[in-house]
Amino acid sequence: MRIQFWRKSREINPTLNNLLFKPANRWVLLSLSKLGVVSPLMVRAWWLLRKRLLPLLCLISFFAVLQLNSFAPAVAQLPRQEIRGVWLSGNDFSVFRNRSQVQAAMSQLRKLNFNTVYPVVWNDGYTQYPSAIMQEKGIPFFFKGTEGQDVIADIISQARSQGLLAIPWFEFGFMVPLTSELASQHPDWLTQKQDGTQTSISAAGEVAWLNPFHPEVQNFIRELVMEVITKYNADGVQFDDHTSLPVDFGYDKYTISLYTQETGNPPPSNPQAQAWIKWRADKITAFMVDLHQSVKAQKPNAIFSVSPNYYDFAYKLQLQDWLNWVRLGIVDELVMQVYRNDLESFIGQITRPEILETQQVIPTGIGIMAGLRNRPVSIAQIQSQVVAAQQRGLGIGFFYYESLWDIAPEPAAQRQSAFAAVFPNSALRDISQNTPRKPTFNTVSLPLYPKPSLGQRVRGYFLEVAIANGQPKRVLLDTGSAGLRVPQEFLGNSPIQRTGQNIKEVLSDGTVLEGELVYTNVRFGLIPTTEPVPVQVVTSRQCTAQKPNCSAKSGAPFSGIIGVNYSEKSLPYNPLRKLPGNLSNGFIVMGNGSSNNNGSLILGLTTQNQAGFKMASWSQQPEINGVPGKRWDSRLGKVCLTLAGSGAKNSCNATAIADTGTINALAEFKSASTAGKLKPGVLGSANTVKVAMNGIFDYSLKPGNRDGFNRWNLSISPQSQLSIFVNPGIALFDKYDVLFDQVNGKQGFRSRR
Repeated sequence: MRIQFWRKSREINPTLNNLLFKPANRWVLLSLSKLGVVSPLMVRAWWLLRKRLLPLLCLISFFAVLQLNSFAPAVAQLPRQEIRGVWLSGNDFSVFRNRSQVQAAMSQLRKLNFNTVYPVVWNDGYTQYPSAIMQEKGIPFFFKGTEGQDVIADIISQARSQGLLAIPWFEFGFMVPLTSELASQHPDWLTQKQDGTQTSISAAGEVAWLNPFHPEVQNFIRELVMEVITKYNADGVQFDDHTSLPVDFGYDKYTISLYTQETGNPPPSNPQAQAWIKWRADKITAFMVDLHQSVKAQKPNAIFSVSPNYYDFAYKLQLQDWLNWVRLGIVDELVMQVYRNDLESFIGQITRPEILETQQVIPTGIGIMAGLRNRPVSIAQIQSQVVAAQQRGLGIGFFYYESLWDIAPEPAAQRQSAFAAVFPNSALRDISQNTPRKPTFNTVSLPLYPKPSLGQRVRGYFLEVAIANGQPKRVLLDTGSAGLRVPQEFLGNSPIQRTGQNIKEVLSDGTVLEGELVYTNVRFGLIPTTEPVPVQVVTSRQCTAQKPNCSAKSGAPFSGIIGVNYSEKSLPYNPLRKLPGNLSNGFIVMGNGSSNNNGSLILGLTTQNQAGFKMASWSQQPEINGVPGKRWDSRLGKVCLTLAGSGAKNSCNATAIADTGTINALAEFKSASTAGKLKPGVLGSANTVKVAMNGIFDYSLKPGNRDGFNRWNLSISPQSQLSIFVNPGIALFDKYDVLFDQVNGKQGFRSRR
């Protein structure tokens, strides 16, 4: 009973127990006193408290044990599962080659209330585990244990046996020694500076950089990551500051060609030009988005961890836009490296706005230097930084294991006692609680380009879409149709769910698109859909007999169409329905005012971005099985049309649609009498058109002969279900921003005059 009492009392009162029973804490308080963190008065008060409260504590503990004897002690769970981690670096592998030492290390870390280890699995161009991918490349493996065992497997197994998370760490990211087998085998995978230099100086010495924009490099890194996740059923994966690229790099032939193809200009000679920085940073971000999707598809609750430098440095000098990664919802935890000796400088870094923002949404920790072989760090410095981080609700990651106490200015026992005071309570982590996150922004703007990736279309708005992890391609944004339809060559190498269902779509100009319906991941800019969406892979185009001069007649390559209307009749549906969070609730098309500049697609409707719009309602349609959300008839009724020379004189029984997919505007009459003396075909300048909706918009145009600007066609269709149908075409978007609200079934117009 006596032994049980003492054990239970230490569990029930962990804070007082550490304060009163551990002699090492006197040394800790004295050290903090010297740093000015605590006063000498607090040290004297500690001894007085210990002397006077010890009997009372014993009495409280005795009765508590009697009441709680039948219950197991509760493990303290801190908000957002506080990070208490340590990196297991390549320097530590002299220890971890030995099974018994691995077991002892994990046991000791658990005893000191650590909860996470980050064992390195990729550095110096080699894996720290037996990799089938590297074996296929003929690259040797060096890191076996003393008994020939897989060291990473042993670390993960022993960590789990102690209740620790094991998150493999890809230390080198895109960094690789120039002399490595990987660099020698794939010189085309390396990027370079403007002067042709292939290396830079880093903490690891002189290194080269794999080109993060090259699809083969991306696929290689992805394969390694997925191999680790599947081979070890790892709790997650971590990427640090080397999953990036120094700003001076990116002047290799592949990247120059890609940038020129996408922007129309070669990269600027100034590597720090803002547009050039953003383009490269966005490419790395897009890769991380796709990598995140791959990891989550294999193990949804795996922790996608990032350990970068502070943001200004990371983005401006390493092209690592990690704050955007957090906002995109692809980062599950962040441990920012802050290796500073000066406490004031340390505090300045951990109180930066991006850290304050990040810790509101995910577990956030600070990487603290525990020491290097040639630069030991005192425990006093370590503890002062720990206190500063913990006071601000931040977790801790120590770099690295061996410097915790094996290579240090103080004796190992003294260091271990001090670390025991750092984490006085147990705080285990549980990845079952790591659920998918939504982006933390409510709206985002994507550019609409005036030209497609393929084809000869004169006018239109084109949105960059990456399908199945393919390269972003500019496809026609069509507000008058629904569903994504692209040629086979736009698809990447991500998994595709085939249906075997061949579907046919007939466009308004008579073009017939045929091809298989598949499901796959889609990304708009940097925003991925929350799940695979239906896509028509078009393999055949032809014209209907009624309209032999359709777009398929020219033989121009098909540039793809993304239909974003909410009047779906069947699959495929508008893929914007599957955007994450608030981004799926609607969008705004902002034209380019007939200039050659980019327009914008604003995803996500907010109170702010809806200001100034005048709203009209749609009518709700019956839902269709397989199409998520509400379905609407997005044609507007009670539209007034005046067409000079016809019988349409402010006729307010017309129906209209705002359609970016139509180059030339159209008025369709059911009755020839409404057309009067006008003949079907292209209207002339005498046939002024006015389309209006009371209090909503008032649009007029003088017909001419310029495609997409002022050409207006007249059609007479007795078989039409509508008396008068108007499609003002893309020119309407030169004068109005147009809002599509799929939640409330409304369409808004905001004049840009």
